This record gives sequence, structure tokens and C-alpha cells, in this order.
Amino acid sequence: MLSFDEARERILRDVEPLGTERVALDAALGRVLAETLTATAPMPAFDYSAMDGYAVSTAAFEGDGPFTLPVIGESRTGGTPPVLTAGSACRIFTGAQLPPGADAVVMQEDVERDGDRAKLTARPKPGSHVRKAGEDLAVGQVGLALGMRLGPAQIGLAAALDRGELEVFRRPRISILCTGDELRPPGSRPQPGTIPESNGHTIAAMVRTLGADVRLLPYVRDDRAATLAAVESALADTDLLLTIGGVSVGDHDLVRPALESAGAALDFWKVKIRPGKPLAYGARGSTRVLGLPGNPVSAQVTFALFGAPLVRKLTGDRRPLPRLRRARLTHAVRQKPGRTAFLRATLDDDRVTVLENQASGAPTSMAWADCLVIVPAEAEGIAEGDDAAVIPLAEI
Repeated sequence: MLSFDEARERILRDVEPLGTERVALDAALGRVLAETLTATAPMPAFDYSAMDGYAVSTAAFEGDGPFTLPVIGESRTGGTPPVLTAGSACRIFTGAQLPPGADAVVMQEDVERDGDRAKLTARPKPGSHVRKAGEDLAVGQVGLALGMRLGPAQIGLAAALDRGELEVFRRPRISILCTGDELRPPGSRPQPGTIPESNGHTIAAMVRTLGADVRLLPYVRDDRAATLAAVESALADTDLLLTIGGVSVGDHDLVRPALESAGAALDFWKVKIRPGKPLAYGARGSTRVLGLPGNPVSAQVTFALFGAPLVRKLTGDRRPLPRLRRARLTHAVRQKPGRTAFLRATLDDDRVTVLENQASGAPTSMAWADCLVIVPAEAEGIAEGDDAAVIPLAEI
């Protein structure tokens, strides 16, 4: 069996994005940039007011005040400002361009207006309430780097950089194949010995959050010929095939031999972790295959640990791995050394509580958890109050 770190390194080794395409800005949410966006003009493009108030030239002030200035003209957003006459003030609004000759804005709360005159009690400082051209980005400065996943704020910045289309990496095509005689569709009539098929829906939802296109295939019974046919069909038109169940060593675990019969070369099929020891990884040509175990928690945890980083790399994401946190355990946990454990838990600021039910067949524990606590393979446990490494599930 491979260690957790070695297995993940093998899975992510030599993974490259799958090509690029241009999309409209409004279709780019969740995609990964395949280009670097630099400023072609200063941002902001001109000096403007950060406040409603009065634009002035501080050079016109002498002494300690108070000062009374004539108000000549106004500057509004979207318009061309008047040239500031020496010794005068110009009414200005938030976001409006600073008039030529002005170098400060006095906010309106500090001005007493009397007809066409403005009274100021204090001498303003140069640059007050003014945002300078190029203050955010100078011409040529990088705004968004290649490999960045585009969220709402990044879409907004791309728009501010005057980009109507973006070059992004292609979405990976991912197929999910579940196996098992016990499976039936959720909501269908229960039959003795059957369970609703939940793994495929869970993993498909996880895949969608990663920015990939997913195809949930009809599940297949524990039949050798049917499993081989389903695997061969799934491998024909996909970038990554995720199988769920059938990769262990039982008499009815047919997925691993089906993958091999279909021409997939398996790199490994066991990892020293709990839950999720039976994990298969390989490829047929350019199509990668990740075989997840069938227990619900094992499937979700192994996909989170190995599948999600793989999908992120295929999408071009420059940060495929989750960020770890540290938190103090509210109560001790123990384990038999030998395999790295990933325990479902809840995080509350800097304290983490491991859930009582850690059975690999209990989907409730994943639904109620918001993080995984890592117990190193060589450790017998972690004491109450000690720091532990934590993977927030929101990072997956």
C-alpha cells in the first residue's frame, strides 16, 4: 500500500490542463484563466473624488482660516469637469473626475454653503479624499494571473479591465459509474436488500462545484460482462472516469478486473488511509481512471482527498490542494497506528470536535461535518487540547 502523500503525488504527477477556449465574461464564473490579464490603462483611469464635497486647490489657501470661496461649476460622474479657477471651489460628487487645477476634496459635511459661496473652517491637505489615476493598477501591471479561478470579484475586476471575453481552460469531461446489485434509484419502490443509490449523486455534486462537466452514468449490476461493457463505454468519451464500488478484493468486486480488461493500466489500488483503503488509479491513453470505494463516507473522503485535486489540476487551477488549518481538539481521539486517518469533525473558530460516528457507511457524518481532522499514520492518537491539522470541507 502507498502512503497518503505518495498516492496523491502519483495521481497529480504530470497532470496538465486540457486546452483552452474563449468565453463571454458572463459565462466565465467558476472557470480558470488561461491568460494573464494586465492593465492596458491606469486603474482608476483618472483622478476622482472619493466623497461628495468640493474640489479645491490647496495652494490657494493662506493662513489658518476660516476660508470663503466662490463655487464655480460642478463635476458629476460621466461628465467633463470644468477647469478650476484659482481661489474657487467646484462642487463634486463621489466618483466624479477631479477638475484640472484641483488637488483635494473637502467633504460636504465640513463645508457651510451660503448661496454660491462655500465656507471652510480648516485648510485642506493635498490629496484629501482623492483617488489618484493608477492607484489600483498601473499600465502593464498584472490584475489577474494565469491559473486563477474566477469568482464574482475576479469577474468584476476583469470587467473593470475592459475585457468582454476571457481565455479559459476547457472544462474536464468527467463520467461517474456506480456498481452494485443493491442499488436502486432514489425515490423508487424499496425492494428487500436494496438501498437508494446516493454515491453517484454526491460525487457528481462535488465535481460540479469544481468547475467540470459531469455525466452520471446508469449504475451497473455486479455482473462481469455488464461491468466490462459499461467500463468500455464510459472510457470512450471522457477525460476522467470515476468508478464507485467494486475495487476491493471481494468475489463481487468486478471493477478493477474490468478496467484492466478494457486496457486501463492501474498504477496502484491500495492506500494507507482510513476510511478509503481500496482506491485504484490508472489510465487508458489520455483518459484517467480513479476507482473509489463503495462505502458512502469512503467514496466522499477519497474523492475529496484525491479526486478533487486531480479535477482542479485538469481545470488549470494553480492551487489544486486544500489549505490546512490548525485547531485544538475538544476531546482526545485514538487509533491503531499504520494508516493516516481522516476523521469527520466540526470546526468552531480554533476548536474542533470529532464526531462520534466514524463508520465508513454513515453518510450522516459527512453531511454533519464541516472538516476532516488528520491523524498521522504513525500516531496512536491526539490528546485533548492538542493542535491537529484540519482540512475544511469548504476547501474541497
